[in-house]
Order: sequence, then C-alpha cells, then structure tokens
Amino acid sequence: MIVYQDTHCHLNLNQFDNDLEQVIQRAQQQGVNRILVPGIDMETSRRAVELSEKFDPVFAAIGVHPNNATSWETGSLPGLRELCSHPKVVAIGEIGLDYYRDFAEPTLQMEIFTSQLDLALETSKPVVIHNRNALHDLMPILSEWVSRWHRSDKTQGKKPGVLHAFDGDLESAIQAINFGFYIGVAGPVTFSNAKERQRVTKAIPLQAMIAETDAPYLAPHPFRGKRNEPAWVSLVVQKISTLKGLSLEETTLTLVDNGNYLFGWRSSD
Repeated sequence: MIVYQDTHCHLNLNQFDNDLEQVIQRAQQQGVNRILVPGIDMETSRRAVELSEKFDPVFAAIGVHPNNATSWETGSLPGLRELCSHPKVVAIGEIGLDYYRDFAEPTLQMEIFTSQLDLALETSKPVVIHNRNALHDLMPILSEWVSRWHRSDKTQGKKPGVLHAFDGDLESAIQAINFGFYIGVAGPVTFSNAKERQRVTKAIPLQAMIAETDAPYLAPHPFRGKRNEPAWVSLVVQKISTLKGLSLEETTLTLVDNGNYLFGWRSSD
C-alpha cells in the first residue's frame, strides 16, 4: 500500500469536533500514517498534544500563529517551552507573519515570531512557517535565524523547517531551499487556475518538498470549497507526481523520506 503523510492538518479546530475519529480512520485507510497537527495559540497547542497522545498517527507542533498574536502573554513562552518536552511534539508552529489579515500589528507579530524562533533553536525543533503577504519581512528574519541554526552544535544535520502552503514565487522558493527549508505543497496546487503555483512546484526539487492539506482549509480539487481532511493529501501528492513526471510510488517515497527527516519520524511502517 502506498504511504502518505499529512504534514499540516488542524485536527485541533472545532470543525472536527463531531467526527474526529472517523476523519483519522479515513486517513489511515487511505494510507496516511503520519499527521502533524500545529497549534495556532496556547489552547490549540495543548489540544494538539492531547490528540497526539490519543491517536498513534498524530504528532504535534506547538506555537502561536501571527493572526493570534494578541493572545500572547507573559506565560506563553514558558508554556510553549514546557510543551516542548513532550515526546510527540516535533516542531514549533504554526508561526510566522501575516499582513493579509489585520488581526495584529506587524511589530507585535515580529516580536512573538522571533521569540518562537529562538525557542526552536533552544529546543532544536524545526519550525512550521506561515507567510501571507509578508515575504519581504519574513525572509530577512529567517536568513539571520537560519545562520544561527546552522552554526549551532545542537542542530547539526537537522533541517530548520518548512514554509507551509507556500504560495510565493520561484525565486523566494529557491532562497528558502538554500536556507535549508522544505517547501510545503498544499491543495491549491490541484486547482486548474493555479498555473504559477504549479510552475513553481514543477521547478523545485522533489527532495525539497513535503505534502500537506492544511485541513480544514484549502481542500484540493475536486473537493474545493468543502471541509478538507487528511485523507485528501493523496490528491496533492498525485498532482505533484504528475507535475514532476514521476511515478506515484517514487513521489510518495521521497516525500515520506523528507517528512521523516524533518520531523524525526521513524521509517514508515
């Protein structure tokens, strides 16, 4: 059976309250054996950890999303640091910058972003990066941080993270790959009008990608507009294999290897 990973799926949101077990079961039936659930604030970070304890395929990332920056308080960083000690917390995220929504001032976003980048370096955990309309500020911050990541004895041989659901241009993708980041490919790559995203995905190396759903958001074709779920990561991977002109087996094997390497997962079983 072909094996998939969903490296970004918000099962900790209330859209899954009524059928979470069935959603995870459908994913496993489709061959999805790893699901990373990122936090967007302290509550959902704790919920991600709880889900990782309850469901074997689920792992957690913990962090405060830029759109939730105003929820940051004195106890947030110590709280995240404490959660980092859990064995199924494999990343810091979802963190970054978002200038599309006007939910938090850019200065506040940058302050909590850099605090969480420092936590990732302190704990040797990769980061799951959110960007929307903010690459001009995001990339210089990452450039400085990743230089420290690569110099640290604790992070030798480790990848620094992933730019989740990447929608930037090819030049920015190559810059991120040169920093050591993976590029997260999500459902919109399957849309018929996503020509630029498809061009970027086709141009970058498969060895620099991981696949994700961002469920409940960004459902792939033919489910566009519906609630997304991790079983549908297979449609993202199928589109990647078509764009790259590779077999589905070769594509999935490489993507799974990438996810295993980034998040420290054991070989697929």
